[in-house]
Amino acid sequence: MKISCVSFIFLVQTREILSFTLNRYSGIASPSLSSHLNQASDRNTDSVETASNRLQEELSSLTDSVSTAFRFIASKDLAKDIAAICDEIDEVSVSSDDGLLVQNLKIRSKCLKWSRRTMLAKLMREDYDVYVTTAEFLSPNRIPRSELPNVQDVRVNDVAPAKQLIDKETGLSLVPDCELDNKSFDDSLLDKILLKIFRNLVVKETNGVGVSDKPGIEGLLEQGRKYMLMPGQNAENQHKMVYNVLKSLMTPVLPPFYRIFMSGIVPKLGTDFDGKQIGPWFYAPWLTSFVTPTFFGFLVGPSTPNYRKDGQLGGLVVEKCKFLQESGCKGLCLNQCKLPAQQFFAEELGLPLTVSPNFVTQECQWSFGEDPLLPEDDPSFPRGCLVGCESRKSMAGSYADSF
Repeated sequence: MKISCVSFIFLVQTREILSFTLNRYSGIASPSLSSHLNQASDRNTDSVETASNRLQEELSSLTDSVSTAFRFIASKDLAKDIAAICDEIDEVSVSSDDGLLVQNLKIRSKCLKWSRRTMLAKLMREDYDVYVTTAEFLSPNRIPRSELPNVQDVRVNDVAPAKQLIDKETGLSLVPDCELDNKSFDDSLLDKILLKIFRNLVVKETNGVGVSDKPGIEGLLEQGRKYMLMPGQNAENQHKMVYNVLKSLMTPVLPPFYRIFMSGIVPKLGTDFDGKQIGPWFYAPWLTSFVTPTFFGFLVGPSTPNYRKDGQLGGLVVEKCKFLQESGCKGLCLNQCKLPAQQFFAEELGLPLTVSPNFVTQECQWSFGEDPLLPEDDPSFPRGCLVGCESRKSMAGSYADSF
């Protein structure tokens, strides 16, 4: 094959350039490339070692956090070690941050707080009075009130104990009003829907007596107040009205489901055991305490699962009851919330319930699985109307005087 002169020259020059390049860099390029690869390898090795060391530090910190928490739980002297764990939590909150994920997620602090809460619940089971004394001593300076497992009988430090007052006009006992600031409530879409349904059911159950043009919870309370102040009204009628409203709100489906799978009531199957209760199941109280806040927030406001007075799970604390705050009426609280709710859970759902309002703080403790006392037998339930109750004069001489 004939090759042109230009092509021949191009091939020769290309060969010479390649030859020169190989000769020029043969002694340099290879060591440089090798050095680069070695450095990269060293860096990868360092990265692996760093990651390994970091992982070991994370695991060590996590293990230490968990072991410390369980060490406190095994304590024999609970009151003393609860104070000690408060010191430990304070130290963690001011410790320097070395960038560990365990610290960034505050896992140690959360473990210690869980341990403290568990220890306080254990103290409740062993000696409730000692628990109350310990909680009042440490809260709120060392333990936020919201982190206590139960606040039912724990006084707020900056609020003076309620003193029995007397109405000069009627001579009846009065209960001091709550001295804490009112709370603002932000209703969710679900809260608004449930409140609307509830109000419509109240109108139906009161035969149109409970009608109000006011929006939201204020309208509901006006409905309840009108029904309460009807001539010839009594507590039983109010209980029945709210009971029927709750029953309709739950729909015909939920109560039978709850009775079977939560309360352990045998359904009608044509056997000798029909209707007999072999529960409530062990999980019913605490599971109910987790579900209830979602569906009763429209009436009482935000609430959080906690421990019952006996130190067992199944409690629920309402942070500041919307129903009580906005009504300022002990009669509405007693006859259109506390008593009918207790009756509904016991009779319709098969689970005992104790509702314990705190008129000093407007908190409210719901204890699922706990048998309630009658108001007249309950030493924690004060006698008489609230000082600021708008319905007090209208109810003078009525069935409510004793409460």
